[in-house]
Amino acid sequence: MVAVASTSPVRATPVKRRRWRARDFQGWLWASPWILGFVLWTLGPMLWSLYLAFTRYSIIRAPIWVGLDNFQRAFQGGDSLFWPSMGRTFTWALVMVPLSLMGSLLTALMLNQGLRGTAILRTLFFIPSLTPAVALAVLWRWIYQPDFGALNYLLRELGVSSPPAWLADARFAMPSLMVMTLWGAVGGGTMLIFLAGLQGIPQELYEAAEIDGAGRAARFRNVTLPLLTPTIFFNLIIGVIAALRTFTTAFVATGGGPNYATWFYILHLYQTAFQNFELGYASALAWIFFVIVIGLTLANLRLSRRWVYYEGEEAI
Repeated sequence: MVAVASTSPVRATPVKRRRWRARDFQGWLWASPWILGFVLWTLGPMLWSLYLAFTRYSIIRAPIWVGLDNFQRAFQGGDSLFWPSMGRTFTWALVMVPLSLMGSLLTALMLNQGLRGTAILRTLFFIPSLTPAVALAVLWRWIYQPDFGALNYLLRELGVSSPPAWLADARFAMPSLMVMTLWGAVGGGTMLIFLAGLQGIPQELYEAAEIDGAGRAARFRNVTLPLLTPTIFFNLIIGVIAALRTFTTAFVATGGGPNYATWFYILHLYQTAFQNFELGYASALAWIFFVIVIGLTLANLRLSRRWVYYEGEEAI
């Protein structure tokens, strides 16, 4: 006779249910400080700013409901700086994200060779990223100073009679900020994440590829890059968000000038909110930016299925 196992669900005893409830309560209790802080300082302000986005509000007067007027002002030309600031921000991201990713990856590859003194080199490359953004901008303002700055002094010594004014010249202000930012970004957190990803690749794969006759370039193309795509994807997402929200370097080094050459979107939002005190319109600008960042992140997640490789899976 074949015994048939019972398929009826096992019911928890009252004692077990009480233990589960007690355990759940303890979990919520331990998480309550973070939940309370999130509701008070993140979710609450977000919902309040969403309401303000549909109002005209300038602190000294109560908010006045205006519906979609703030969004129409932004998109339909009522704000002459909206589209130019958006364009500069995306131009910045299109240039800075690839350069910072490639520079950080090359630096990580160089520091992953296992040579003598690598620990010291890693420290030296990482130190610039520890410099506060304001101090970084002040330092580079001195380097770029047209009359007595270190860069123009060096150019004059090399025979350049009329070196550029750099941050004071609309043609050179944006590239100057890019160089300033890359100096602190290439050896920073992105490089460390790449270095961790490189050290997570099994050495046996390189040995097998070398036995099969693969050269250095072939090993990089067929072993390193495929296994590093999750790390590249993570750094890409973080890099895009960081590039779109650039603010401090432009605010301190140029103030958005000269002639609005470095007037980025977040700088425009800051000016609208805390200089012009148009908090309703600034809230609308913030939510437009939020939707753009979420949209780009979701698009990257969808496109990543075609090129990101996770070991043991065909796609994410």
